[in-house]
Amino acid sequence: SRVMREYAQGGYELVLGDAFAAERESRRTAKQFPKTAWLFGSGAGPAEPNFGVFDNWIHEPAYLSGLIAGKMSKSGTIGAVAAMGIPEVNRLVNAFFAGAREVNPNIKKKVAFIGSFFDPPKAKEAAVAQIDAGVDVIYAERFGVIEAAVDKKILAISNMSDQSSLGPDTVITGPVWDMYPTVEQAIKLVRAGVFTAQDYGDFSRMAKGGSHLAP
Repeated sequence: SRVMREYAQGGYELVLGDAFAAERESRRTAKQFPKTAWLFGSGAGPAEPNFGVFDNWIHEPAYLSGLIAGKMSKSGTIGAVAAMGIPEVNRLVNAFFAGAREVNPNIKKKVAFIGSFFDPPKAKEAAVAQIDAGVDVIYAERFGVIEAAVDKKILAISNMSDQSSLGPDTVITGPVWDMYPTVEQAIKLVRAGVFTAQDYGDFSRMAKGGSHLAP
């Protein structure tokens, strides 16, 4: 909250950040500076008058990735290694499996949660276990999974950004989140003096250019 206060006191008109680990502090600070526009990544709703929220609503390309995984799987078993069972993660994993089921109703799935947003060794270990159990296409919702896929020579779906460089022959595609439309909209409203507390989630959907499939 110290850094947030410094920005507001420094005359910045728009402060962007991530409130997931600091919901209370972010909202409390925003309240103290009603003339500043705040736009934070959050699982909760906006707060009047000046606290807007955004989130990674990239389940559409996750679904499309599932369609591809379902078609590419030869074993009929696909997997996903993800952070934890929270809505922001569940909607991506569920969309991925929904896409796979669309092209192969008999597809089998394996899911593992590592209980952390960043623990590549643990994610790799979970991925190896799935691959040993027959998974031949895996959704790398977390870092560490692609490494396992490369080692075991199976296919992987990346997440959030295009991670094909981690395994050019392994990573076939993946959902990409582009923050630009969200940020652009916020700046436009601040410039016009009409920024309000709203949910900017829509701007990370495919229709607004906020997400797409990696090539």
